[in-house]
Amino acid sequence: MNNAADVWKSVLTILKEDFGLIETTLKTWFYDVEAYGIEDETLILVTSDYKKETIERYYSQKVNDALFSIFSLPFKFVIKTPDQIKGRTLRPTPTYADYTFDKFIVGSSNKFAHAAAKAVADNPGQSYNPLLIHGESGLGKTHLLYAIANTIQQARPDANIVYIKSEDFTNELIDAIKTNTNQKFREKYRKADVLLVDDIQFIAGKDSTQEEFFHTFNALYEARCQMVFTSDRRPKDMPKLEDRLKTRFEWGLLADIEPPDFETRMAIIELKAQLIGLNLTLEQKELIANNVTANVRQLEGAVHKLLAYRDLLQDDISGYQAAERAILDIFAENPWINPTPEFIIKAVAKYFEITVEDILGKAKTANIAEARKIAMYMVRDMTEESFPKIGKVFGKDHSTVKYNVDSLEEQLKTDSALRDKIQDVKNSVLTP
Repeated sequence: MNNAADVWKSVLTILKEDFGLIETTLKTWFYDVEAYGIEDETLILVTSDYKKETIERYYSQKVNDALFSIFSLPFKFVIKTPDQIKGRTLRPTPTYADYTFDKFIVGSSNKFAHAAAKAVADNPGQSYNPLLIHGESGLGKTHLLYAIANTIQQARPDANIVYIKSEDFTNELIDAIKTNTNQKFREKYRKADVLLVDDIQFIAGKDSTQEEFFHTFNALYEARCQMVFTSDRRPKDMPKLEDRLKTRFEWGLLADIEPPDFETRMAIIELKAQLIGLNLTLEQKELIANNVTANVRQLEGAVHKLLAYRDLLQDDISGYQAAERAILDIFAENPWINPTPEFIIKAVAKYFEITVEDILGKAKTANIAEARKIAMYMVRDMTEESFPKIGKVFGKDHSTVKYNVDSLEEQLKTDSALRDKIQDVKNSVLTP
């Protein structure tokens, strides 16, 4: 396994999905850059003089930021030209060819969307046209788009498959209007055999984009060309989307993807670890699966953190603490992710230098009682659990939990020292 290639592929994903670089930019400047290797916390890339100069001048900060988000430490990159790398045949770094159906973990939360995507890939334009896959970010919608494209391309190498993010569609339309190249723009999309549009929700509220897309949709539908869209919501939940487009999006099939259940998360972790040559213990896999619950991308991130600790920092990753640190990194980078009650209770116990059993037990010494009260408050504050569910975790009646949480909230209004203590405890949960 080429670890440098894996890192570069992750950088490309972040540049595209998090930093918003459009497909044309990535294709022009990044996709044929080769990841040569990693030395001294530096990613070595190889490309031409011209592209080297452009990337260093205009995109170096974004690449550095992407590397930092992967490794949670200052990580550099350098670009060399082919004549600086002797005795090696260069090849393009793979980008999205790895996104196939056999690498998509199927569970109860996504099996309908997977089956629909597979049916479309096997018989494009014959049924489920359009197919709209909707769900929250990071659940695998784009993976299914690429899998459809790869399957069709293998069966029909001459197929004209067009993939675009809806925001890029808008940007290209604006450029076409400015340069008076509308016809060329229309031909690009209306002559597609397969049109794949990511994040279709972003065309809502953009009148010219919706008008153009409406006619593109009609042309492709009448020609029985397959269309597949992804969105973070259903068409009826897009208030600024024109009714005529809502209707057309619902002509075919709507398939939703939900956050993966525990078994699916375990399978995802096992596959991702296997693909990068990482051996994880059952305890490590369960720790990650129990605490990173809402986003496939973050599950992958936790696994890649462990790889980075092993290969770049020469850390021993065989124990529970390494997996815990990887999760903490994920929480620190993404504070909107909710830790589990168990994870919070453990952090509170560690902060107060007591045991989890003390917090969940019946002891009423001042230190333990305060820790228990704060743990209840933090579980309520940092998760979406109800009072009855929190009560089950602590072995208490839900009214007892509510009383403790409510009384602590009242104290926080006037007690600055308590507010500081709560923040310290919260930081211990969210910070490695």
